[in-house]
Amino acid sequence: MAEEVNHLSKYVKLRKDQAPMEEITPGELNQPIDVPQLHVHKCNECGQPLPESYQAPADEPWNTGIFDCAKDMDSCKTGLFCPCVLFGRNVEQARDDNIPWTGPCICHAIFVEGGLAFAATAAALHGIIDPSTTCLICEGLLFSWWMCGIYTGVVRQSLQKKYHLKNSPCDPCLVHCCFHWCALCQEHREMKGRLSDDVVMPMTVVNPPPVQEMNAGTDSHNSASPSTNGGERAHIEMQAL
Repeated sequence: MAEEVNHLSKYVKLRKDQAPMEEITPGELNQPIDVPQLHVHKCNECGQPLPESYQAPADEPWNTGIFDCAKDMDSCKTGLFCPCVLFGRNVEQARDDNIPWTGPCICHAIFVEGGLAFAATAAALHGIIDPSTTCLICEGLLFSWWMCGIYTGVVRQSLQKKYHLKNSPCDPCLVHCCFHWCALCQEHREMKGRLSDDVVMPMTVVNPPPVQEMNAGTDSHNSASPSTNGGERAHIEMQAL
């Protein structure tokens, strides 16, 4: 114990006059360090680093124009009379999260078709309803239409991002606000054309021939067949593998 007490410490305590003269400002030691080797391209979807030679695919034009609705009469009729159904199918095909088409269809029917029906009712009762009330109703409907254009435009933007398509003819939200029904038909034609290119050709199935059997020595008149022990005749069967 005496040896441990008398042992000199390795640490030296500095006096006030021996302290360093430089003052360190708060936060000076917590500054970020710039490492050039860490400056790599990363994927916008998953964040994984990409090689230096990677180049993003260029945006492609749409297969059909915004006003080429007559090229697919089925989607044209559906978009004209039941746009909510066409929108639901587009959402189901554009996204990969297995969203059923009924949910977007119901939302579209409530806000778009319901808003148009409400606007027609307000226009028909223009002389009965107070003008200030009619003005407020119109402002609310215009705001709702703009919000619906943003929602449907997000779906169009996800489709463009999925297939690397250009803005045709302008921003997706603005397209749906101005040409909503034409945009629905164009999106359906685009997905229909691209999905038809990925269809796998059906395989030709060939059924094997039926099982064939050959019995030797069963006929009593066949005396040339070989015999086994005790005079028993051999029985041969042939089956297809």
